[in-house]
Amino acid sequence: MKYVTPDLCDAYAEKIQVVAPMFRNYGARDSFGGEIVTVKCFEDNSVVKQQVDQPGAGKVMVVDGGGSMRAALLGDMLAERAAKNGWEGILIYGCIRDVDVIGVTDLGVQALGTHPMKTDKRGLGDLNVPVTFGGVAFIPGQYVYADNNGVIVSPDALTMPE
Repeated sequence: MKYVTPDLCDAYAEKIQVVAPMFRNYGARDSFGGEIVTVKCFEDNSVVKQQVDQPGAGKVMVVDGGGSMRAALLGDMLAERAAKNGWEGILIYGCIRDVDVIGVTDLGVQALGTHPMKTDKRGLGDLNVPVTFGGVAFIPGQYVYADNNGVIVSPDALTMPE
């Protein structure tokens, strides 16, 4: 589904929170939204790697990488696996790599930036814990919507106004 965050903000102003502007769109889907699944990790994408293999229809993985600009938490192989398993998108408070391939992968991907180095795999990270960045709390089971205008969070699923 195509989401337009300004239209969602106009229709649901009392429900939504707007994430501070900091993300850039990298995936082939320029808008995406769905139920929040969180991963909290720092320079170790082990839990992200596990989650992309799970069914993701109707879900967006929100990855709190602590804003690290020293390694990429998502690359082409993980993005392709996420797309294959039906994830709507991945929002990363950190970096990605392999942007040319991710740019043609049927997945919404937003991140702070890019970095060519992969992370260590130490098996560290937390799944489905509340995370906060950009002035907004991302609570598992709530909803996130993203497009080129920005990122918003809602406690309830939203539909595009007519």
